[in-house]
Amino acid sequence: MSTHEENLPPLFTVHQLTAGVQNLLGTVFADVRVTGEITNLTIASRGHGYFTLKDAEAQLSAVIWNTTRKQAGVELRDGMEVVCRGRIDVYPPRGTYQLIVTAVEEKGLGSLEAAFLKLKQRLAAEGLFAPEHKKPLPQPIRTVGVVTSPDGAAIHDFLQVLRRRWCGVDVVIYPSAVQGRGAAAQLAEGVRFFNTHAGRLGIDCIVLTRGGGSMEDLWEFNEEILVRAIYASELPVLSGVGHEIDVTLCDLVADRRALTPSEAAEIVSPDASDRLMRLRQHEKRLRYALQSKLDRLETRLESLKNHPVFRFPYRPWEQASQAVDMLETTLRRAIRIPIERLENRLANAAGKLQSLSPLGVLARGFSITRTESGEVVRLAKQLLPGEKIVTQFSDGTISSRVEESP
Repeated sequence: MSTHEENLPPLFTVHQLTAGVQNLLGTVFADVRVTGEITNLTIASRGHGYFTLKDAEAQLSAVIWNTTRKQAGVELRDGMEVVCRGRIDVYPPRGTYQLIVTAVEEKGLGSLEAAFLKLKQRLAAEGLFAPEHKKPLPQPIRTVGVVTSPDGAAIHDFLQVLRRRWCGVDVVIYPSAVQGRGAAAQLAEGVRFFNTHAGRLGIDCIVLTRGGGSMEDLWEFNEEILVRAIYASELPVLSGVGHEIDVTLCDLVADRRALTPSEAAEIVSPDASDRLMRLRQHEKRLRYALQSKLDRLETRLESLKNHPVFRFPYRPWEQASQAVDMLETTLRRAIRIPIERLENRLANAAGKLQSLSPLGVLARGFSITRTESGEVVRLAKQLLPGEKIVTQFSDGTISSRVEESP
């Protein structure tokens, strides 16, 4: 072996060298945290996320598997500043190294928000926020149970709006703390109280409300005990917590969310001016309908008044009498014609019979001779001398004796 060959570095295949780098990086950077901005984010069909972490001077390929992404509870997006935890690995087919993300959180995300997101994800997986579990608010609402602090600004705003809009809604207040340790349990007990005594108190729905504040101030409305009490409520629950930008887990599980306590009052009460306007509209439509009905009846009455049966009341009787007379004439004619035909036939038959009658023959100068026994004499040899005979003429009969016979 030459000296030149002894000074050469080891010879590796591409696979061998890549595997060595992979083992080295996987050992040295087995658990690291990297901060940067997400760019070129792609979510594959199987849910795995591929993106690039970058800062002002460098960039790093990263992969987050579907299960890890779901457990993180963070909706990744381009431009998001994040802190990723994971290990450095090499992707041999391309010979590139990448960060395999095992956990991710938005940069600057506090412990409360992280806990909020984690609980939100777990409860959502159980279906507590699913739309099919939402109950509609009854209409109309006559009595509402409000769980809140009786000394807070929220109940003041709620009642003020309610008085201004509609005085027909009764309010029953369950006093509860709305901030600080133990408030969630009191709020949950208020929800259960109204469900237990809904029949006695006539409660139609429940309102949970308080004014705005920081996440720490509103945290009791994110506690699991309260969220589950709202979910288990048989009465519809309206959540009016904080301001429009404040979103709590109570807002998500409630059957209806109001952006503010004042809007909660608007939701449970009709606007008196709106009701008055609707009543006037209904009154106008009713007047129009009644007037139209009266107009139609008047038109019909006028038509009936001018009907011939009222103007000429005897006309139907006269027409009926005339019709009877016509029927009688027709009937008589129908009967007379056959009789006349029969009479003509009878006269013809009588004339023919008369022409053939023996009396008719006698009237023409002929006579009929009979023996004493009544037998008609047709031949002279029928008679014997001395026999009595009777001869009938047209005007009578004579008797005679035969003096001689042939």
